[in-house]
This record gives sequence, structure tokens and C-alpha cells, in this order.
Amino acid sequence: MSETKVVRKKTHPVDEVLPIPKLAIYGFQHVLAFYAGAVLVPILVARALGLTDGQLIHLLNADLFTCGIASIIQAAGFWKIGVKLPLLQGVTFTAVSPMIAIGLAAGGGTDGLLAIYGSVIVAGLFTLFMAPYFSQLLRFFPSVVTGTVILIIGIALLPVAAADVVESFGPNDMAGEPVYRLIEGNYILKDAVSLKNIAYALGTLGLIVMIQRFFKGFLQTIAVLVGLVVGTLVATVLGDAEFDAVADADILGVTTPFFFGIPTFSITAILSMIIVMIITAVETTGDVFATGEIVNKRVGKKDIAAALRADGLATTLGGILNSFPYTCFAENVGLVRLTQVKSRWVVVSAGVIMIVLGSIPKAAAIVAGIPHPVLGGAALAMFATVAVVGIQTLSKVDFNDYRNVVVVGTSLGLAMLVTAQPYIANAFATEVQIIFGSGITLGALSAIILNILFFHVGPNLGPAVAGTPGNSISLNHVNEMTEDEFVDTFQGLFQGPAWPVRKAYGQRPFADTPDLRAAFQEALLGGTADEQRELMAAYPNLGVDEELSEESSTDQAWVGLGYLSDEEEQEFRELSSAYTEKFGIPFIVCLRDLDKRDQVLRLGWRRMENSKGQEHVASLTEVSRIAGYRFEDLVADANPISSARTQRFEQLH
Repeated sequence: MSETKVVRKKTHPVDEVLPIPKLAIYGFQHVLAFYAGAVLVPILVARALGLTDGQLIHLLNADLFTCGIASIIQAAGFWKIGVKLPLLQGVTFTAVSPMIAIGLAAGGGTDGLLAIYGSVIVAGLFTLFMAPYFSQLLRFFPSVVTGTVILIIGIALLPVAAADVVESFGPNDMAGEPVYRLIEGNYILKDAVSLKNIAYALGTLGLIVMIQRFFKGFLQTIAVLVGLVVGTLVATVLGDAEFDAVADADILGVTTPFFFGIPTFSITAILSMIIVMIITAVETTGDVFATGEIVNKRVGKKDIAAALRADGLATTLGGILNSFPYTCFAENVGLVRLTQVKSRWVVVSAGVIMIVLGSIPKAAAIVAGIPHPVLGGAALAMFATVAVVGIQTLSKVDFNDYRNVVVVGTSLGLAMLVTAQPYIANAFATEVQIIFGSGITLGALSAIILNILFFHVGPNLGPAVAGTPGNSISLNHVNEMTEDEFVDTFQGLFQGPAWPVRKAYGQRPFADTPDLRAAFQEALLGGTADEQRELMAAYPNLGVDEELSEESSTDQAWVGLGYLSDEEEQEFRELSSAYTEKFGIPFIVCLRDLDKRDQVLRLGWRRMENSKGQEHVASLTEVSRIAGYRFEDLVADANPISSARTQRFEQLH
């Protein structure tokens, strides 16, 4: 009697529950990376509304406490709430300006806070119920949009890290003011930047890089944590880290619902906060897609809906528990990428730690003692990796289609305009400063609107794949061609027989430019051995044949075969004669993969050692490469903006 073999389903890294010590360490690493951003919003709002220090401390505790709950909801998930990915939740920076405006309009102080909390609660409920409808709009978020948004998020966050790098600290700076302070959208220079600050930042960054380069396993995954701890210890020894606030902080400080009073509700404030949450939904969508890329988990409509429901529920809780609107924190997306620790339960453990820190002000004060330049050095690495995820997503985009170039280029340009010159927002009315005050917001909206304009409004002809800019042939036109028209358009990709082009025609419709290109490659490989030999026999002898097609002339000009000396021409004749005598076909090589004529000769004589079968495969591969370059020429001729243009420019050099 045979035993039944039990096959256990492999657990996805996202769902893997790590040992408790690792969960604690990895979770603490997330908290340290997240902490500065987490407390910045309450500080800015409190200062703007004129709150007391005691009220600010309560805001900070409430913020950390609610961040922990929100992160657990998002990462652990329940019912249809929470995306169940390693996404840590934090207060969105997008809401800062609108909340300050709402609070000041209500008179500032605690009255202003109550007006903010009323709008936050309603906007959170709106997001909670809007989530499934927003997720139906995923067709408006292709790779060109999500990749652009992720790239912009990473790049736009780098100035935040840079601001930490130049932050003044230590006993010699009694005011504790930073070198650059953002005041009403303007960066004001206070003092010269300290080389010590830069040394702390670069030292932390360098240590993180060295650990990732020279260590493996567990230590490599906590490189950011080690960098922060070592940087803080060094600063402490040198007298540049201050922990005075620890002694003054209370031991316990649990936040209670409606601590400042019953919220007030204003239609104007609620509408402003709803706009914030709609914009935040776009950022959350980008973060979810970025995390999905990192952890190799496909993201669909249900995932986006679940993530947005978590945002909505967390935001509603924020209004009740004296905090603010919540979204996924891009800082920690970068940390997941950097460490490759993909378990969502690490974020759950980070949530537990934040709840503890939010309940024990003394513990939170210790974490707050990390010097800003140390934190800035670590943030540089994390934020940059978010941008890399965006680049990876954009690598899937067909940039032969000029429309994608316009979407990415324009959106990135607008985002960097606002990021580099934040005071531009002051030129606009208060109602629209929420858009022009954030590079992430403006860039994301630009990518979405331009994608709709170019791909969803009016006739969608698809990318140009042949012809000239004034008389181009679009992909949609290609899909509607007769077989003879298709052959006339693309016959030049191959020499002689048209069977590869006719076989490719049978694979219509083509989804995009890479799909069309792949059709020719598959058609070539799908031919019979006799068809392939007939095709290869039609190719010219290199440097010898005088009657060349336009395409062959372009190919041979790459290494200057049209300008051979008598001695060189004789060498090519000897190679061609010997090769044809042995294999029965001309010597075929993709010249654009080579740089010099003598490389062609050396390669030809080396291939003379192959068997006939091996050389048949080698020649077929070269034919495919030649066709690929010729296809790029067709696309380049049809598009004023194309990567193939760059290749032609390089050929001239």
C-alpha cells in the first residue's frame, strides 16, 4: 500500500510569519525610518494653530498611536479592508496646507483642531465608501501612469531627506532651528551648512551601503537600522545628540477619543478634505503598485479597493483619536525594497511598536533623539529606491509611442518644478494650493490627465510604427491592413522571401509595438528549415556584393564595409568564398552589434569551425537581430522622439 504524499502549498514571502525576534527588529527598523515623517505633520499643524507644548505632545502621542492601528489594519487586513501588503500608514503631507487653512478659518487653537477633526471624519467615511468605485478606474492607471507616479514620489521625497541632512542640532545651537526652514512655502536660509551634518549623513549612508555590499543574511536586511543606531551612538559620544526630552516626558500618555472636544462640521472644510483624500487615493494607488512590484505580488482592483478602505477607516479613526488623514508611507516602501524583507507581519509588528510608543511618551522621546542628519542619510537611500521602483515600472512602457514620452516627461517636469520651487504655490488661490504645493500631487494629476487625454479621448490610433512623422502608419492602421499592404510595409525587415512577414500578419491584432516586433521574431523561428535556408541565401556577401538594398547598405555602413581597401576587400572575398563553400549560404552577422571591420573577419573565421546545424542556428539568430534593428529604424523614422534616434546618432561617432 503506497503512502499518499502530502504537498504543502508554499507560503508567499508576503504572508510569511517570521520569528518574533526578527519581527521585532525589522519592525523597529520601520519605525525609525518612519518616525521623522510621522511627527512632522502634527508639529506643523500645532505651530500654525498656536497650540501649547502640552497639546503638541498629546498630538504626537495620538499620531503614533493611530499610526500603529492604521498600519495593522492595512497590513493584517480583515474582511475587505486592508491590502495585506507590507505597507506602513502615516499622516499624509498633502493635508498639511488644507488643515492649517481650515484650522485658522475656525479661529485657531483647539477650535481650529475641532474643525479639522470634523472634516477628517467625514472625508474618511467618504473614502471608505468610495474605495470600490475608485478601484474601477484602474484602466486609467497603466504602467506609464503608475511608473511615473512612483518615480515622482521617490524623487520628490529626496528634498525631505536633504532637509534633514542640513538640520542644525546639538548644544551649540540653543534654538535648535534647522539651517533651512520651510515657511509658508519658502525655504529660508538660516546659517551655513555644517560639514559635521554632512559627515553624519554621508557616514550613515556609507555604512548602510557597506553592510549591503560586504554582509549577507540577517545583518544585510537590517542595514538601515544599524546605520541609524551607529550614527546616533557616534553623535551621542561627540555630544551632538540630545535626549533631554526623555526626562521631561511622562511615563504613560494614552490618547482618548475626542480629547480636545466634540468636532465641528463645515461644508467648506469637508469638501477641502475630500479633495485631499481623492488626491491621496492616487498616491496610495502608486504605493500599492510599487510594493506589489517589490514583493512580486500582482495588484488588482480588489487590492486597490481594500487599500483605500483601510485609508478611509484609518482617517476616520484619526479624526476620533485626535490625529489626521492617513495614507501609505512611501518612505517605508523604499525600506522594503532596500532590505527585501517582504513579510507584511513585519509592518504589523511596527504597528504594535508605534502603539506602545504612542502610549509611552518617554519611549517616543528616545526615538525622537535621533539626530536629523543621521536620519537624512538613511532616508536618502530609502527614497532613492522608491524612484528605482518607478524606473523599473516604466521599463515596461513602450517609449516608441511618443504619447508615453509626453506623459512621463511633462508630469516629471511639473513635479520637479514645484518640488524645486515650492513657493510657486503662493501665486495661486488657497483652494488650489493643495495641488501646486506638492510635486507628488501635481505630477500624479498630470500623469492621469495626460494619459486620459492621449489614450482615452478621441480616436486612439496607437503608436506610429512606420512611415514618416508627416505620413506615419499607426499600429491601428497596421491591424487593419490587408496582407499585401502589410507585406509591402514590412518586407524590408528581411531579405528575399516574404514568408516571415506573411506569417507575422497572421498574428494580428498587435497590442503594442513590442508585440508587433515579437510577431516577426516568432514568424522567423516558425519557418521550416528549407524556408529558413532560402531566406538566409538571399542575404548579400559582406563587403563584396555591389548590388545592395537600402536596408543592407545601412547595415554594412555601420562598420564601413562600403569603404574597403583592396587588401580588406580581398580578405572579405576569401572569407565569403570559404564560408559559402562549407555552409551553402552567405556569411550573415548583425553588424550593428560590432564596432570594427576586423571583428567581422575574426568572427567569420571562428564560425567556420561550427557544424552545419550549429551554424544554421547562429545565422538564423543573426537574421533575427538584423530584423530587430531594421524594425527600430522604421519606428524611428515614424516618430520624432525615439530611442532609435539615439542609436543612429551613435553610429555617426
